[in-house]
Amino acid sequence: MRHRIATALALLAALALGALSPALATSTPPLKAHPGIQAHPAQPGAATVAPPAPSAAPGAAAAAPVAVHREYYIEIIVFRALQALGSPEDWQAELHMAPNISGSESPTGTGVGHLVKIVPPSGYKLTPIWNALRGSKAYEPVAHVAWIQTGSDWGTHAGFDLSELGVHVPGLSGLVYFERGEYLHLGLTLDYTMQHPPRGLDAPPGTTFVMNETRRVRFYQRNYYDHPAFGVIALVLPVRGTQTPGP
Repeated sequence: MRHRIATALALLAALALGALSPALATSTPPLKAHPGIQAHPAQPGAATVAPPAPSAAPGAAAAAPVAVHREYYIEIIVFRALQALGSPEDWQAELHMAPNISGSESPTGTGVGHLVKIVPPSGYKLTPIWNALRGSKAYEPVAHVAWIQTGSDWGTHAGFDLSELGVHVPGLSGLVYFERGEYLHLGLTLDYTMQHPPRGLDAPPGTTFVMNETRRVRFYQRNYYDHPAFGVIALVLPVRGTQTPGP
């Protein structure tokens, strides 16, 4: 059911990026560290710890281990569907569903990431996708933001509130967390209350839709987090000049 949104977005992204797509996948250089920015700012920039989540089911797809970088560039686009991209579900039951987590590594520590800086729109990498979504009749982009942060240790589920990242969309709330362990993971714990849900989902006005998912991510690759009512496209890049020794 939900795979249809990812398939449609993959096509949309291909049309939007064209020749830019191979560049992101193979030759985009790491971002340079912002001069004068400290790797670990004051405590108010620390990530918020989300509720504990269970381990992922065995058999999750493997990803290649990555080098440790102290700072990371993260960019997300949040969009809503204008028509049903799946079948009706029990949306009340969704409020109590367990998180969907890809990755079964053991926790690596208790370190919490810090927000280094918010990136201005002129520095965005996914603008072509935002523009393609705006021109689409099936999706409505509602938020686009990018920032640089240090990584939290895997298993802490410590993230930044959308409002701290500059996202202020009526009805949309939650956390984005980036964790570093044997692999890199980007997690989203989002609630989206819609007064006008997508047609075909049998959802009354004021229904709250939930996205609670963590995925292994690779540098330079677009990641899709899908739901019948809304979705997220995310990109993670290393920041040059902040690499540290480690596995």
